[in-house]
Order: sequence, then structure tokens, then C-alpha cells
Amino acid sequence: MTAGKHHARVHDAAMRIQLIAFDVDGVLTDGKIHYTSQGHEIKSFHVRDGHAMKLAQRAGLQVALITGRRSDMVAVRAEELGISHVYQGVKEKVVALGELLATTGLEPDQICYLGDDVVDIPLIRRVGLGCAVADAPEEVRQAADLITDASGGMGAGREVIVLILKAKGLWDGVMERYLV
Repeated sequence: MTAGKHHARVHDAAMRIQLIAFDVDGVLTDGKIHYTSQGHEIKSFHVRDGHAMKLAQRAGLQVALITGRRSDMVAVRAEELGISHVYQGVKEKVVALGELLATTGLEPDQICYLGDDVVDIPLIRRVGLGCAVADAPEEVRQAADLITDASGGMGAGREVIVLILKAKGLWDGVMERYLV
């Protein structure tokens, strides 16, 4: 991950995070949208991102999805992972962030957001830890506190979750069940 000269600030910000929010297309997927011959949309999610979301939840963190598109696959994936904060069809992501803050009672500095495109810049700038995937456009990467090594759909979400769990001292606890 790239935090550069801001490494200490990123670590401090990560320690305060209570909720990790993700864009979907281009972050939890590779950004490609496939259609069947019947016109049904198909998305591919990386299983390790999903497992990391479960680890975060087990450690007491909340997870949210904020996406500009509507998709049955997002609803299915969110249900599968036990994610209750799901905002789809969002044209103004800042409005969704406001709703999320009101719903959870959290402050912006307790939120991490991972995005991939220019529509994500306002959220990246407003939260405590704003992150971009490796293959995000330059403007998005410049706005971010942290840039993942992985591209969207290739485990970028997991990278951010692991960083936060480690910064908060929660990683060893969530890993105990796997290392016995």
C-alpha cells in the first residue's frame, strides 16, 4: 500500500475507524459489467474481500456499501455477508454518507471509504481514512490518504481491512481461529 510520507497519519486514522465503506463497481469488482444474452447483469466479487469483511465484522467493525448503480447482485452479496448498510442507486454519495453517519451515530473520522473513480473523491476527502484502489485515475489517487497495491476486484478491500485491523490491534484476535 502507498501511504508515503503520511504513513504515521494513516496509522493514526486507521486506529479510529469503526466503519469501512466501499464503492462496489471498480472496488469490490473489476469494474466490468457483463450481460447475459437475456440482458441479466453479472458481477464477479473477490472471495477474499468478502471474507475480510466478515473478519472486520467479527472484530466489531461495521461495513457499508455505497454505489451509484443498482444491482440485484449487490443486494445478494450484501445479504450473504451480513452487511446491513447498503446504499444503491446513489447519485450524491455525500448524501448517503450523511445518512450513514446519522444512522450509526459515528463521526466522519471514524469512517474509512475505498473508492475508484472521480465520483468517490468527495467521500474520500470527507472521511477519516480515504482510500483508492491501485488502478484508480490519478485525481482519485491524489485525493486519497492511502492507495492499495491491488486493483479493484483483486483484493483491494481486503488490503484496507487488514491494515485497519492491524492498526487497531485486532488482527491477531481474528486470526486465532485459523492458527490453532
